[in-house]
Amino acid sequence: MQNAFKYLKVFLPGLLPLLVFIVADEFLSTTNALIFALASGALVFAFTWIRYGKPDRFILFDTLLLGIFGGISIVLHNDLFFKLKPGIIQIILVAILAISAYSPRNIVLAMAKRYMPDQEIAESQLQQLRQQIKIMFWIFGAHTLLIFYSAFYMSSEAWAFISGGLFYIVAGIWFLVIFIRNKLSLMNTEWLPVLNDKGHVVGKATRDQVHSGSKVLHPVVHLHLFNAKGELYVQKRSNTKKIQPGKWDTSVGGHVSFKESPQQSLMRETKEEIDIIATDAKLLFTYLWESQIERELVYVYALVNDMQPTPHKKELAGGRFMTLAEVKKNLGKSFFTPNFEHEFDMLIKKIDFK
Repeated sequence: MQNAFKYLKVFLPGLLPLLVFIVADEFLSTTNALIFALASGALVFAFTWIRYGKPDRFILFDTLLLGIFGGISIVLHNDLFFKLKPGIIQIILVAILAISAYSPRNIVLAMAKRYMPDQEIAESQLQQLRQQIKIMFWIFGAHTLLIFYSAFYMSSEAWAFISGGLFYIVAGIWFLVIFIRNKLSLMNTEWLPVLNDKGHVVGKATRDQVHSGSKVLHPVVHLHLFNAKGELYVQKRSNTKKIQPGKWDTSVGGHVSFKESPQQSLMRETKEEIDIIATDAKLLFTYLWESQIERELVYVYALVNDMQPTPHKKELAGGRFMTLAEVKKNLGKSFFTPNFEHEFDMLIKKIDFK
């Protein structure tokens, strides 16, 4: 949601000349207000060109159109041409928003990348942006119709309010709603520690962010639970999981929360997933695991316990003990998760199963 404020900056420079004219026209003559607005447009155009190293065609187009319609209005002593100008500008903007929201080509994103070349957009953020663009399309579309209606049928004062102040009031309310909703969402967000390559905590990120393909390194815990017979308990992942749904996996697996130790995380996850107290679990080894969507530092624990696990129905699709021969028989058949198979190979080298 926070990206919406960044993308709004893309359009504000282009709309500035019109806003300047509306304000200046309250205090100056129409001619002087037009000159003042054109000068502001030229300054913004020059500033963005110097700052970003390329001319902004949207600002140039908006300033030139302002000059053309303002000039016609002054020469003909008819302000209708001038009043139609913001509506025509917004028709172009509405078209850009429509294409970006309802077609594969996201023009808004392409424009934004000119000003934020280092900004990486994850898939989840891209979906949020597209949803915001759809809302902006309907807001701008309704506002454009109001501009045309006010230009023909309403007073100059009403037109000035509708073409300027009204839109910013509505847009401001919308962004305030987004801001509040974003803050409330963050209060319920699960935060995970971000690690450097040495395993030290250097920040935090949300679960969605670490699963977005960003490859942000974060810690997870895995537990391998054995019974007295030497059988290994494996869990079946829920079919609703985003990662490897429906496959068999380690006895317990979960993320380490921010400001939580791996041991604390293991105790919590084991209790939540299979209702076992893992006080005696031993840390065997750690390793780096990287998939297409994430990068993890995995803490691998083992525990021998004859208590019968009770898989949590909301967490897992089930679970059972398997002999090591049965586990080995199902390797390489897409029965287990790739992570489990990689880990099991290291596990049998660490533990004597005889």
